[in-house]
Amino acid sequence: MKLAVIIGIFLGFVGASVWLLSPVSRQSQPGVFAVPEKVEDFDVVQKLEEGKFIRNAPAFRLLLGVFASGKPIDPGGYRLDPAMNAWQVLQKVTADPELLWVTVSGCRRKEEIADLIDQTIGWTDDTLNKWVDAYRDLGDEYVEGVYYPDTYLIPKDATGTDVANMFINRFNEEFSPLADIFIRQNIKWTTGLKIASLIAREAAGESDMNLISGIIWNRLDRGMKLEVDATMQYTKGRREDGSWWGGIDLAEKRNDSLYNTYLHTGLPPTPICSPGIDAITAVLEPEETDCFYYLHDRNKQIHCAETYGEHKANIQEYL
Repeated sequence: MKLAVIIGIFLGFVGASVWLLSPVSRQSQPGVFAVPEKVEDFDVVQKLEEGKFIRNAPAFRLLLGVFASGKPIDPGGYRLDPAMNAWQVLQKVTADPELLWVTVSGCRRKEEIADLIDQTIGWTDDTLNKWVDAYRDLGDEYVEGVYYPDTYLIPKDATGTDVANMFINRFNEEFSPLADIFIRQNIKWTTGLKIASLIAREAAGESDMNLISGIIWNRLDRGMKLEVDATMQYTKGRREDGSWWGGIDLAEKRNDSLYNTYLHTGLPPTPICSPGIDAITAVLEPEETDCFYYLHDRNKQIHCAETYGEHKANIQEYL
């Protein structure tokens, strides 16, 4: 083979390699590349190519195998740019992710959500305080209830206020389709959130939310005290064991707090946690019932009663 041909092949190979590993674009368009928590069916390298962060998936796989020993790319978010070359992308995705997944489930109070985020992100005291205090001065409607439970991709460098905005924006997205229904039923959205938070904390699952909603509405319509333990659990705050929700003793029922629904008629001043859409919908769709009392047995099966006498009989039978 002539030297010129060999040189031509070599230069062609080098040129192709340089092209394959060069930036996809000369224009900077920073974005976040998200790797899901469950990556079984997620081809990271292929998704990088589809997202136009790399030119060629096979070439990038070769880079990973040779220079990163095939290191798996961790779930989370990576700040990438099509103007990065393949080497720069490789360094980014084989380092620690810059955004982390945080899942908030159930109906939790704001400080409890901060604990969950802190366990993943490692917040400073200042960031924690800014999360807890975010929007406090705007009124009770932002103190609790609007930090929607969901899965979030949270930047490690986000401020407490930034993260609060993420949760509130998600709440607005979920609540928006129901806003007109609340207006038509003449229910203030803040009232609806208070009731939804009680439903979420009192229900054993989605299946009994509508019944509990009906019982709460029955008590409100009759002017009865709600007598909901969860409102006093909210007042008590964090327990010595670090938990936020626990049993209530007789002394706590004598606590003259506005959240004490054994002493005060009506709803508490604010929601006691941030409910999901199922509990919020249950406020609008209460089950028609003659019951005013309820309890859950040891199997979390709900039993309701029309009179206090029947309720006491249920206590004897099921508890």
